[in-house]
Amino acid sequence: MTYIEEYKEGNKFFGIYLCKSKQVLKTKAGKTYYSLLLQDKTGIIDGKVWELTNGIAEFDTMDFIMVDGMVTTFQGSRQVNITRIRQAQEGEFDPKEYIPATKYDIDDMYKQLKQHIAGIKEPHLRELAEKVFVKDAAFVKTFQFHSAAKSVHHGFVGGLLQHTLAVTKMCEFLAENYEILDHDLLITAAMFHDVGKIYELSEFPSNDYTDDGQLLGHIFMGAELIGKWVEEIEGFPPVLASELRHCILAHHGELEYGSPKKPAIAEAMALSFADHTDARLETMTEMYDKSDATLDWLGYNRYVDSNIRQSSRYLQKRK
Repeated sequence: MTYIEEYKEGNKFFGIYLCKSKQVLKTKAGKTYYSLLLQDKTGIIDGKVWELTNGIAEFDTMDFIMVDGMVTTFQGSRQVNITRIRQAQEGEFDPKEYIPATKYDIDDMYKQLKQHIAGIKEPHLRELAEKVFVKDAAFVKTFQFHSAAKSVHHGFVGGLLQHTLAVTKMCEFLAENYEILDHDLLITAAMFHDVGKIYELSEFPSNDYTDDGQLLGHIFMGAELIGKWVEEIEGFPPVLASELRHCILAHHGELEYGSPKKPAIAEAMALSFADHTDARLETMTEMYDKSDATLDWLGYNRYVDSNIRQSSRYLQKRK
């Protein structure tokens, strides 16, 4: 099969892909059309069915569909104009080819995370980290393969582990360079900051919000989980537990970004900076990777609130 990341503007688009989403919309003139998101393990591409002819068979979200169309570019991003669709039959596809995954080795990332746990000296925080990230085999397996988002950044298998490790590494740097920061509290908070996403998002291939994800969100659920886990550790200092939970509650930095609290301690502020940095740079990375290698300007991105351009040296590397 031809993977989504390989297509360029002007290419014929043909093959079986997972229909990640399907919207039935209308143009300004009142004409019905379909807006789709098609997925394979290399990424997602936007698709449009402008003409609902007999060549467009019945299908729905999460169906595997055989698609025939042409790749175009709209506002700096690739898009498919689709002319034919049919549902794929069992045996025509391998589901593993449609699950996006991290480009890094999951076992290696997990080993690196455990090395950071080994550097925690405060006994209660160390016991908490080992209890969850080492001794709880079921949690570890889920954590290693879970995504960190539905679509914005790290929305792939291993994304949660990749994001957590990156944030932890940045927090190590911050702790080494700012004496005001409590290393052990900050590193523990970095490791735990997104644990609620395991319950906020369902597993692949759906990778969509759960009921609790919609009703509660990962920030609240993460703080609640930590509250439960620290109660199981004898003698865990109450103030330290509150500081750790505060870091989780404040890690988006601002109330308008979903944090119930703004950072009130230095460690919470440092964590919010590290989380924000990795999320933004991964968003840029994914935009670059999904774009046409011949384009300078990629268009406006709502998440970073800017019109995005590929840097000249990066463009040269891709050509």
